Amino acid sequence: MSARAVRIDTIRHVHCTVLRASGELDHAGRARLSARIREVWDWSDGPILVFDLTDVVFYDSSLIGALAVALQRVRATRSGRIILASPPDRLLTALERTGLLEYVEIRDGVQETVAEIMIERERGRKHRAGSGGASAEEGRGARDFRTVLPYLR
Repeated sequence: MSARAVRIDTIRHVHCTVLRASGELDHAGRARLSARIREVWDWSDGPILVFDLTDVVFYDSSLIGALAVALQRVRATRSGRIILASPPDRLLTALERTGLLEYVEIRDGVQETVAEIMIERERGRKHRAGSGGASAEEGRGARDFRTVLPYLR
């Protein structure tokens, strides 16, 4: 395997899985990324897959293909979310041209995204448990993502 071949690391969190790719994502890389997506699909409810592509130095239509397959699975199972953290502008343009942009979520960074998901799930859990009577003050600033960030490192 060459030094520039794609490397895919997965980080399993309670409510989501981060897939961090680096190197060159070409046809061979697509197969590896698609296989990894299949492997981690059931790691979280939904599932929620957060893609960190910051360190990808080259990609072609293979990346769009891998994301399209993941999006098809989301639609087929009627569950899950695909989130791109800080995607390159060129990728956003390609997703827009292929009509896939409306099906992915775009976020600024991985840590902030994971923190937001944790907070969303915690609020949803509390709401389902019957504590829906929380005040606006409790819901607003009681626990924002900055309080969760140290636990994500």
